[in-house]
Amino acid sequence: MRLGLIAGLVVIAAALDWRAGLLLAIWFGAWGLNTVLSARPTQVTRFAVPVIFGLTLLVLWQVSVRLYDVNQVILPAPSDIWVEIRTNGPILWADFVQTVVKGALSGYIIGAMLAIGTAIAVDRSPFLQRGLLPVGNFIAALPIVGTAPILVMWFGFGWQSKAAVVVVMVFFPILVNTVAGLKASDAMQRDLMRTYAASYWQGLFKLRLPAALPFIFNGLKVCTTLALIGAIVAEFFGSPIVGMGFRIKTSFGALELAMVWAEIAVAAVAGSALYGLVAGIEARMTFWHPSQRGKT
Repeated sequence: MRLGLIAGLVVIAAALDWRAGLLLAIWFGAWGLNTVLSARPTQVTRFAVPVIFGLTLLVLWQVSVRLYDVNQVILPAPSDIWVEIRTNGPILWADFVQTVVKGALSGYIIGAMLAIGTAIAVDRSPFLQRGLLPVGNFIAALPIVGTAPILVMWFGFGWQSKAAVVVVMVFFPILVNTVAGLKASDAMQRDLMRTYAASYWQGLFKLRLPAALPFIFNGLKVCTTLALIGAIVAEFFGSPIVGMGFRIKTSFGALELAMVWAEIAVAAVAGSALYGLVAGIEARMTFWHPSQRGKT
């Protein structure tokens, strides 16, 4: 019955507009294939399903732009974006190094280290618990478009100012998650450590910090995207003549939308790779946690 309904929708769409019918046929065909593969969960199908879904979106994008003759200024086709990536590879690589490696990654690492260290200090000090966390929540609520130009003026137009913006963006989400994680161990477990005459630092490194790892990694994964967003947006307010934010701003002004989308594609791949790296480390370090059961 479901197949008949789908076929009927495709036929009706094709009767009204054959292009719409073709797009629906591609979508429902890929949907049906993924439905079959999802019913057989294996290592191969777990990889194939998201790949097929992503490729389907790209095919629909490409076919839609070509069939409906969409202006490249409005929406370039994926093939046009790929040509732009191949043609301007050195420029995109320089932008990647400037924004992702120097700005986002360095700020991400510094912010994460500061946040975890501060969380341990907060855990030891009731004064910091009552004083720092409310201030941190206030600062975290400040819009990036307000803080980024200030930090750019303070730290200059180089990558250091972008790293400072990233530090501000990732610091408090990781701090809040780490503080919550340090309280995740059971009272009975903490009492048991005290009966063994364990010091604070022994209890921290042997019990409370390992128990906090799922919370810490949750904050780290969320901040992988925040780091990229912060570095790119900060470049809109001042940067040398290199960087993803700089390139997006200048290319958009020149109506070179294919280059804008090429930068977006590079940022998306970099963000996905960073998220996957953090998730892979999490799976290695928290294999004992229920959230990791059944994963291979």
